[in-house]
Amino acid sequence: MERVPATALDAIEGTLSASGRRFAIVVSRFNAFITERLLLSAIDGLARSGADRKDIELVRVPGAFEIPLAARKLAETGKYDAVICLGCLLRGDTAHYDVIVNEVTRGIGQSAQETGVPHAFGVLTCENLEQAIDRAGLKMGNKGFEAALAAVEMANLTGGIREVVSGVSLRSAARPRRPSPHELLASDLGGALSAAGGKQVPRFARNDKVNARHDKVNARNYKPKKVRTAKTKRK
Repeated sequence: MERVPATALDAIEGTLSASGRRFAIVVSRFNAFITERLLLSAIDGLARSGADRKDIELVRVPGAFEIPLAARKLAETGKYDAVICLGCLLRGDTAHYDVIVNEVTRGIGQSAQETGVPHAFGVLTCENLEQAIDRAGLKMGNKGFEAALAAVEMANLTGGIREVVSGVSLRSAARPRRPSPHELLASDLGGALSAAGGKQVPRFARNDKVNARHDKVNARNYKPKKVRTAKTKRK
């Protein structure tokens, strides 16, 4: 797997360790010549990442169209850290291929977003059988193996995000909290704590003191204007 160039920013990343994780695999029987190759490589990828065989649940469905429903039911149980979806669709002479591809893609993505459980997309969408064979273990590698690695990484990534959100992450705990804009504004306006009760002086009270000082200055500098009458004008 190609490594991303290092940056100056810390990143939350998932590891490729499947130890202690549970996975579900949904595979379609349609085009079994291809899907069985994807399945074997997916299991191999999980095993190489440290997953135990007893922590892998296998579910078979008739075709690719049935994959999203089975994957969603598995994700809703809360027993699995990720769901791997495997299937194969080949373009035919009708629009049936386009309809199924769109529904399978939408259903798997929607299931992952609404359940919060990572779904690895290992459904081949090929123009012909030759393309499918190349992606099931020949020239283009094996997409079942790649889907298994993606599921492992995403399972660990979601766990890491939960730790950061809950405040368990050591990195977030060691980093000092930045004051909010409201706190900075209150500090600039003289929002110090009063010595008596340890409470912040209300803003209207500070404004009253400032207005009182302004009134005193204006009273000292006030000079009444002379009003010109009609007699003054004639003189």
